[in-house]
Amino acid sequence: MKNKRDKTDYIIKTVLNSLELLEAFKGEKPELGVSELSKILNLHKNKIFRLLATLEYVGYVEQDPFTENYRLGLKSLELGQSFIHHLRLLSIAKPVLSELVGKIKESAYVGVIRGKSVIYLDIVEAEQVLKVASRVGNMLPIYATAIGKSQIAFEPKDSVERLLPDKLNSFTKNTITDRENLFKELEKIKKQGYAIDNEELDEGIICVGAPLRDYTTHIIGAISVSAPIIRTSPEKLKNLIIPLTIKASSAISGKLGYEIGKKYLL
Repeated sequence: MKNKRDKTDYIIKTVLNSLELLEAFKGEKPELGVSELSKILNLHKNKIFRLLATLEYVGYVEQDPFTENYRLGLKSLELGQSFIHHLRLLSIAKPVLSELVGKIKESAYVGVIRGKSVIYLDIVEAEQVLKVASRVGNMLPIYATAIGKSQIAFEPKDSVERLLPDKLNSFTKNTITDRENLFKELEKIKKQGYAIDNEELDEGIICVGAPLRDYTTHIIGAISVSAPIIRTSPEKLKNLIIPLTIKASSAISGKLGYEIGKKYLL
């Protein structure tokens, strides 16, 4: 049996140097020059300059035109805010999802769109012998998931097109692979306020998703309930899962300041 290689065997030195350079700005001085960074990181000035040039190009550092020193850029701020935002989203969503799962006895997720995929951030699992396998951390297709469709349904068509792959691949016989049919489905979702993944990603699994909005009134994620199709009658779907999922998404959105933001805009 082969031994697994230690993760340190896969470290890319240049990436590590770049991250250590960014961490150098955590000190008391908000701006640092090439010489200072060279001493802090014990790297040649030429190496530091090339790292800074790369990070500046993508917006993680910026150079003061007068002092020629460097400071953290807007991208670094956005990254930190994204982390804090997700932590807040998860801490707010967890108790609401726990209550939801307690009532419907099926697992619930919270997820967001990143790039052209959906990533599930957290799950509250139902105490069932037969339950849906956890998808937390997985990158999944937006157009074949209730969490994904419930978010893009409220976006302009050109924005949706940018989020879709060139070809809509089929995962099951129910996957929507025709763009025209997908946009018809999204119009329906927009009107009703929730999305259904009817065995479109996994055979035997049905999901109901509803969007989450924050104080800016923008959609910042979604929740979904996933259940085995053999345990989900049309009556249970209509009278229990759908209304309670919508109620839970509204509760989370309210805690994120959606109602306040909506009143402010009015």
